[in-house]
Amino acid sequence: MENIEKGKLISSGKAKSLYESSNPDYYFMHYRDDTSAFDGVKKESLEGKGSTNNKFNAFIMDFLEQKGVPTHFEKLISETESLVKKLEMIPVECVVRNIAAGSICKRLGVEEGIDLNPPTFEFFYKDDELHDPMINEFHIKSFGWASEEQVKQMQEKTFQVNDLLKELFAEAGMILVDYKLEFGSFNGDLLLGDEFTPDGCRVWDSETREKLDKDRFRQDLGDVVESYQIIAKKLGIE
Repeated sequence: MENIEKGKLISSGKAKSLYESSNPDYYFMHYRDDTSAFDGVKKESLEGKGSTNNKFNAFIMDFLEQKGVPTHFEKLISETESLVKKLEMIPVECVVRNIAAGSICKRLGVEEGIDLNPPTFEFFYKDDELHDPMINEFHIKSFGWASEEQVKQMQEKTFQVNDLLKELFAEAGMILVDYKLEFGSFNGDLLLGDEFTPDGCRVWDSETREKLDKDRFRQDLGDVVESYQIIAKKLGIE
């Protein structure tokens, strides 16, 4: 690939910023140290978080690509930046839960820590102002957010990712509790987009069930970046 230059800022989310590039098919994705929870109500800057998440995501995306899951990730550019394909994003989050934690406990009145066998799958509409409401495949098709085939692919790919990552984390002494994925289209193909980092998943230590993910920030447990780095080290991420 030719040398690609960084262009102007396109958008800035809670923890990442997107920039144009000299190649119209690609973006520069910049991981900031910003951290937020509860739809942006709680905010903080945590030193080292951006570089940790950038490298974490690169590792996971490379792993999934090698296992046959197509992603938008192209390559690391710097400590805090990656080059990614420009996707037409589907405004839907795909969530798989292997253990009950977070919002499902509040919604259904179930105890945290219950093993979910088989894992459960949920769709959410990506809209902060609406607090990412839960939806189903009929909403997605009725409102034209994705085609029937894309819905089917998103479900299949999300469960494929679950099979692959559950084993990866288990071998490293951790439990992949739950996670969210986002998808988009690139030249007609459905690709995994956005990121896979401890910001968007729950990870517990297998023996102690200590929380190592963003719940440390949500619940004021402290050592947020340090815990992210523990996960990375266990997985063998440099």
